[in-house]
Amino acid sequence: MPRLYMIRHGKPAGGWGQSFDDDPGLDETGQAQAKVASRALLTIPEEFRPKRVVSSPLRRCRETAAPFAHALGVEVEVDAAFGEIPTPRAVARADREAWLQTAFKGRWDEIEGDLDYETWRQDVVRALATRGGTAVFSHYVAINAVVSTVTATPAVLAFRPDHASISTFEVADGGLSLIELGRQALTGVH
Repeated sequence: MPRLYMIRHGKPAGGWGQSFDDDPGLDETGQAQAKVASRALLTIPEEFRPKRVVSSPLRRCRETAAPFAHALGVEVEVDAAFGEIPTPRAVARADREAWLQTAFKGRWDEIEGDLDYETWRQDVVRALATRGGTAVFSHYVAINAVVSTVTATPAVLAFRPDHASISTFEVADGGLSLIELGRQALTGVH
């Protein structure tokens, strides 16, 4: 059965509340993490190694994906389905981090906002379930959306993926199963 890999972006040059850039690229540490992730993906046995590279539209993900795409000789495919969790319109940019911290303390069906975040979570999972044989470079919350779904955990914070950590899933019968969580850390959301 095909496998797919979700990789959290490397350490960005700035995060919410730390930078005026809404779409920061990677800092030096993040660039090094991207190279390490690429090497790790290249060591996967050929029968399971991803052949496609998909990324969130945000720079930190595209830059994390670039070394692996280059090694494979493929283009990075950009897909907004793997982007950041949408911030409610009523939440000011400066308040996003506080909104996320509140969301992390609850369940998907309790997130305050103008979207149905349970539906957003399921949309991420459905998009991923069509991507067997792919390395998907995404974000902390999107990875939590997938992990919480496949582990039947209603909590928003089901996993703390470190920068550039690689989680492995199997695609079968239009669904996903978890093979292995990536490296966890106490990192914040960027």
